[in-house]
Amino acid sequence: MTKQKPESIGKVLKFQLTDKKIFTRNIIIGSLLATFISMTPFIFYLYELVPQSDIWETWLFTFKGGFYGSAQVAAWTLMMKVIPLALLIIWFFTCRHWWYHSILVPIAMYTYQIFGAINQEIDYVDEFQLIHLLPIMAIVIPSIYLIRAKIFNSINTINKTTQQLEDELAYKPKDIWEKIKQYF
Repeated sequence: MTKQKPESIGKVLKFQLTDKKIFTRNIIIGSLLATFISMTPFIFYLYELVPQSDIWETWLFTFKGGFYGSAQVAAWTLMMKVIPLALLIIWFFTCRHWWYHSILVPIAMYTYQIFGAINQEIDYVDEFQLIHLLPIMAIVIPSIYLIRAKIFNSINTINKTTQQLEDELAYKPKDIWEKIKQYF
């Protein structure tokens, strides 16, 4: 009987240390995300540091304004697409609601717009993006509707609140890698 106590104490301490590490990691990741989100206005206005000339040369790279006329306008256009995309990606990976897959549609839209803004052969950047988003919308919208139908079917047959059903459908991975793996 004395042998079981040290083993059980060791297991309890191991779980407490593991929980503390997970909690500390979650606090650090959450703090970094919150800092990034709160700094997005400052990150957006970094385009003002880009010169208004056609070519911007630094010791790391050379940036050409291309058809935008100046490197600053090109940087402004990219920032208008990259910042919302980054915020949507953070929202997608941190959302715990049943409808979080619908965030994939604006993510795809902004991704398509970034590629269109970089491609200098396109005359009108945002002209035909809906046609390219249709395959994504054809998958996401019916799946969201089916999940919604399942929830409302459960509400009609079981005496559960909507919050209880959302909690039941929510998948709560332990770390970022599990969160990424659930989508593939």
